[in-house]
Amino acid sequence: MEKNKDKNVEKRRGFLNKALIGTAALFSIPALSSTVEEKKEKRRLAMAIDLQKCTACGACTIACKTENNVQEGILWANKISKTEGVFPNVRYDYLPTLCNHCENAPCVKVCPTQAMYKNDDGITMHDTDKCVGCRYCMVACPYNVISFNGEKTHKRWRDDKPIMAGTASPIELNTKVGGNVIPYYNPERNETLPGIRPKNVVEKCTLCDHLVKEGEEPRCVQRCPSKARIFGDLNDSESQVVKLLGKYTPFRLKEHLGTLPKVFYIRNYNPGKSNK
Repeated sequence: MEKNKDKNVEKRRGFLNKALIGTAALFSIPALSSTVEEKKEKRRLAMAIDLQKCTACGACTIACKTENNVQEGILWANKISKTEGVFPNVRYDYLPTLCNHCENAPCVKVCPTQAMYKNDDGITMHDTDKCVGCRYCMVACPYNVISFNGEKTHKRWRDDKPIMAGTASPIELNTKVGGNVIPYYNPERNETLPGIRPKNVVEKCTLCDHLVKEGEEPRCVQRCPSKARIFGDLNDSESQVVKLLGKYTPFRLKEHLGTLPKVFYIRNYNPGKSNK
């Protein structure tokens, strides 16, 4: 009996030794060790627009259309403009607009197919392959910055009839310059979205995500001649956009709705006082 008891004890000891060796080997694997690096904090990309510097030149609108192959009648970079007062005391107000890439984006919440979604940088993106053209996003967006393509885009540039006899038709011009539907076609836009959006889907500003992922700024920021647009990461205390938002009191469009827009306006121009 004693011999059998000793054998059972030895078996249990052997099993425990093997288990300990296996456990030690398991925790020696780097992927499971306690030295795993913590994930870096995601970026929260945002834009500040300095209204004292903005001259209402429209360069942002033109740059956006050519960079993103935006068709006639649709503006990703738009404006709110109005004239106030009675002559001769008249004032012209100009407020440049774009998709606000809201942190609490209504368009993302209502999209039934998740075609509208937030990427890792906080940009509100749109997947044309998932879009069913229901336009719920357009109804939900309080800023009217989403457009619908109900037919083949760039209809004028698909025309095979010349405007005047003896001149080239739009489609012939495209062929001669090597364009894709439009003569100013930008192939870089095709890296993350269809270069030419299809019909029966929506489209909107993506903060030039194809440039941002390469470390560049959106084209409207790059082309602003007065440097009124500032782009950066809200999670980076050293970014210029964070410093400006700390220096000046910003405002955002329709803040009361709780959408948390990431387009901020600073230093609204007031001709009656110094804006230093």
